[in-house]
Amino acid sequence: MLAMLAKLLKILNSDASPGQISLGFAFALFIGLTPFFSLHNLFIFLLVCLIRVNLGGFFFASAIFALLAFLLDPVSIAIGEQLLAHPDLQAVWTGMYQSDVWRAFKFNHTLLLGSVVLSCVLFIPVWIVFSILIKLYRSKLMAWFEKLKIVKFLKASKFYQAYERLGA
Repeated sequence: MLAMLAKLLKILNSDASPGQISLGFAFALFIGLTPFFSLHNLFIFLLVCLIRVNLGGFFFASAIFALLAFLLDPVSIAIGEQLLAHPDLQAVWTGMYQSDVWRAFKFNHTLLLGSVVLSCVLFIPVWIVFSILIKLYRSKLMAWFEKLKIVKFLKASKFYQAYERLGA
């Protein structure tokens, strides 16, 4: 738990812009909330590698959202069931399933379809909320946090200095 907190603080205190970090968090929704071995996740990884996203934030948030996914799976399944059973969309799903390309994406599975839709819906709000939270942290809490005696003590220790040399 302390290691994860240390990683989060290292990401938040890095030189990366709040937009890059929060964009990494937003893309992590897809990796964390959806089943990992899915074709769309490959496209998300490629997209993350192509644009300027904080990779540390992306991988950290992916792990957090994967833990959160266990709580959101019933919601995702319900969304997927509603979409797949909707009478007006039957022709769309049938046409997609008859295409080899779309069949490879496995959108006929309720959990996968529901979690992709949920990730799409939450993408912009997560990006905006985390951008605001990171800016607030950097302007208000970061200076206060650095002044704590325990933080000064830990930063003065040889263990922390060795950790910093390895991380650089």
